[in-house]
Amino acid sequence: MLIKGRVHKYGNNINTDEIIPARYLNTTDPAKLARHCLEDLDKDFVKKVKKGDILVVGKNFGCGSSREHAVVSIKASGISAIIAESYARIFFRNAINTGLPVFILKNTSEIKTGDIVEIDADNGILRNKTGNKKFSIDPIPKFIEKIIDAGGLINYVRKKKVSKN
Repeated sequence: MLIKGRVHKYGNNINTDEIIPARYLNTTDPAKLARHCLEDLDKDFVKKVKKGDILVVGKNFGCGSSREHAVVSIKASGISAIIAESYARIFFRNAINTGLPVFILKNTSEIKTGDIVEIDADNGILRNKTGNKKFSIDPIPKFIEKIIDAGGLINYVRKKKVSKN
């Protein structure tokens, strides 16, 4: 799996209320959630983000409540992957279950907003094309890549069930 995109960079301890404020949890419609993604952190995020862009953040991303709405809003906004120094465990799992690739990079300081990065998920390589740097990340295990390729865990299970019949 190869993912390439423009970076939107934010800091540490971004919680699920900042990702998608609770006042918008009255819907599960991805398009409606996307319109409010990260608005309490960056009111212009949805105006700036383009399909295929990559979110780069610091430590403890997705802390707070366990709402799947947070991942859904990010994915529906056009973000193709997230790179973080660390994640809240349940956010990390929700991302995989929703089909959004998530990666860990121990130090994101050499990646800036606007940089173009390329993620080689199979080989565990992150290239900052703008800064001409290369980093090691954990490769995505094949079984998780299959879940992501299917668009999430529910789609993966449906496909497996159909293929057995």
